[in-house]
Amino acid sequence: MARRADHTREELAGLVVRAAEKLARKDGLRGVAMRRIATAIGYAPGSIYNAVGDLDEVVLRVNARTLERLRHHLGRMVDPARHPIENALAVGEGYLDFVMRQPRLWGLILEHVLPKGSEFPPWYEAALAETTRLVDDVLKPLIKDDGERRRSVATLWASLHGLASLATSGKLAVVDKDDPRAMARLLIERFLKGVAQAEAARAEPCETPR
Repeated sequence: MARRADHTREELAGLVVRAAEKLARKDGLRGVAMRRIATAIGYAPGSIYNAVGDLDEVVLRVNARTLERLRHHLGRMVDPARHPIENALAVGEGYLDFVMRQPRLWGLILEHVLPKGSEFPPWYEAALAETTRLVDDVLKPLIKDDGERRRSVATLWASLHGLASLATSGKLAVVDKDDPRAMARLLIERFLKGVAQAEAARAEPCETPR
């Protein structure tokens, strides 16, 4: 078993997060346990508490890494020279591909729940905000109102997650045998078409009653 002096606190924290991520990729949330992490890195569980914190902290660190990778992945989908709707479609497909390639790791974000009364640490909230901000920026040319755009981001995100969850669980065929990417494209196109129509209707001058 390794000694605390073998690694700095930061190095040990990195070992812990990488080991926890490997366990999550294989077994999801149920596979991430302090003893399993400790065994994987050759340290006592108490050393993990000292370097990182409790299991919730470990899971949040893994999730923050996943969100950062997702943000970089989606960022590569965006081309400023393209029409905003094409960028939205590319981001939607990129999100679907990301989740379907690593469903258990993404599931860790959705399944993990903090103890009642606990709040996300600021660094984790920042990781969430950076990811959603990218999608918000993609939709900004299409949806001017901040409140409506925020709701639209949440609605599309939730809808695409549902589609990805059905696809990765093998249950999408119960609904339809179409390609999930084609379904995602249909969803985003129809949603944004409806948004554009609503925006145009609001922009039309009201007739003065006679």
